[in-house]
Amino acid sequence: MNKQFRKIALVGKYQESAEAEAMTALGQHLLAAGYKVLLPTPITKKIDLPGAQACDMKKLAATGDLLIAIGGDGTMLNAALLVAGSATPVLGINRGRLGFLADIGQADMLPKVDEVLAGNYTEDRRLYLVVSLSNGPEDRTLNALNDVVIQRADTGRMVDIETRVDGHYVNTHTGDGLIVATATGSTAYALSCGGPIIQPSLGALLLVPVCPHALSDRPIAIRADSDISLRLVRSPSGKVPIFCDGRLLGNMDENQTLSIRASKNRVTLIHPADYDYYRMLRSKLRWGDSSRGDRE
Repeated sequence: MNKQFRKIALVGKYQESAEAEAMTALGQHLLAAGYKVLLPTPITKKIDLPGAQACDMKKLAATGDLLIAIGGDGTMLNAALLVAGSATPVLGINRGRLGFLADIGQADMLPKVDEVLAGNYTEDRRLYLVVSLSNGPEDRTLNALNDVVIQRADTGRMVDIETRVDGHYVNTHTGDGLIVATATGSTAYALSCGGPIIQPSLGALLLVPVCPHALSDRPIAIRADSDISLRLVRSPSGKVPIFCDGRLLGNMDENQTLSIRASKNRVTLIHPADYDYYRMLRSKLRWGDSSRGDRE
């Protein structure tokens, strides 16, 4: 039996008028229905929602039963990382462009949220990565639900990145960089670099070269429980930036090592009961977009 949610945390890009309006409308709807609504403290100063409780951003996962993210996939990524390591699930309201993760549209927001709160939903547990960069006496660590991107710092200059999986040497990739993507991130940057789409329930990670110098340097799918080690062999600038879901972890110097592994925990995404992964792909990627229409 699905869990019943009573304390609902709302997050999103409150600086954007469309997201702020949607958050206000949803908050009012939830309060009128008798739910407790939590808002990060900065949002309460920008959105007029009497009855909502201000909460420290870092305590949302521990305080709320469900976190609803209003925005695009970037908002969903931030929300998912807020709840990383906790049991609090995330539901997405899509106000972005594609919305691979946030799958409830604005037009259906209130009835679909009501369905979820009534217990009509499915759970989707996604793995995320723990990424560590040695920085002198301390390691810098971030989590990533989508991907880790190592990219060149100089336009038109290639970098060499040595890859090892579970201690075994794989290859030294020469090109613009390298992506380590989860199945969730297989529809993001990795897809544009020639990587395959991986069904989220499949336990796999992707190593995807970015504009490789050798055409035979192709994407590789590996086990999700693999330990990945990346070493910068050469860079014209002497270093390369490391991004985790678009957030800068730091700059990796030549001969420095980046460690990547899957967390033992998972992030739980909530979908409406009628959610269909393949229908979502057809819609977002416009498969079969012709006069014949879409087949259900």
